[in-house]
Amino acid sequence: MSKIFVTGAAGFIGSAVAKALAEQGNEVVGLDNFNSYYDPQLKEDRINHLLSGLKVKIYRRDLSDLKSLRKIFEENVFDQIYHLGAQAGVRYSLENPQVYIDSNILGTHNLLELSREFRVKDFIFASSSSVYGNNQKIPFAESDLVDQPISLYAATKKANELEAYVYHHLFGLNVTGLRFFTVYGPWGRPDMAYFKFTKAILAGQPIDVYSQGQLKRDFTYIDDIVAGVIAAGKKCQGYEIFNLGHNQPVIINDFVKIIEQHLGVKAKINYLSAQPGDVEATYADITKAKDILGWQPVIGINEGLKKFIDWYKNYYGQPNQEI
Repeated sequence: MSKIFVTGAAGFIGSAVAKALAEQGNEVVGLDNFNSYYDPQLKEDRINHLLSGLKVKIYRRDLSDLKSLRKIFEENVFDQIYHLGAQAGVRYSLENPQVYIDSNILGTHNLLELSREFRVKDFIFASSSSVYGNNQKIPFAESDLVDQPISLYAATKKANELEAYVYHHLFGLNVTGLRFFTVYGPWGRPDMAYFKFTKAILAGQPIDVYSQGQLKRDFTYIDDIVAGVIAAGKKCQGYEIFNLGHNQPVIINDFVKIIEQHLGVKAKINYLSAQPGDVEATYADITKAKDILGWQPVIGINEGLKKFIDWYKNYYGQPNQEI
């Protein structure tokens, strides 16, 4: 049994990973600041539902507060850190850039420095497919150059990868960075398109679809992501970066049609031009994750969206409807 620190433990991915680690018999310590980027009640409900009855202790602290973080490390001896806490969202980074610097840059630096100081063995952290920008080579491979991010969010994730390498090189920290590709599923984030589309369609409100619905996204179901994160934690050695994606991009127009089918409601669509910071397509080459981690996604988009919509209707008390 290991003692593991999970940041973003009330977040979408963090809560699911904390649950899986605790169910494996590990002692899990979680951290989250429960900020208001989206409804904090959803975060409270996640930990109450997913972590109930499990050996998980939650600290309500902020990653940018080094003094508070150090107290956690003084009170616990960690074998591994799963750093899944961050300020998410490409578009929000255009409106509030400072919070990305505070959380993603300073917060990650604080954790790396404390890992060095307290001799934590393994550091597994969330990067993002956004680091690829408008990469012209398809699918995206970990060996591709990622020096042209097109959003501040992407730039912070690239910076995390670079600083983590420094701490591996100088101090021997085992580091694994995971580039997540558009994660979705039950208990997901309300700022994500699938969540917003579902809410608006059920309410009879129009949905905004950018780039005429021709953008492509490599949607990856939460259970598959959790399996990849756990596999990466078991083989954290040296410095590695892995793509965790479904390897099957979906055109947004087709994505909307699947949601319509499962909701039994036709969407009213506002087609809009491209948003600043949006990439045209995401498409993960997962060969490396298959070969080294033995990981492969198993939940397709149709099954995954049905699971999300079933959860959504149950959580928000929405009745079934028909077209």
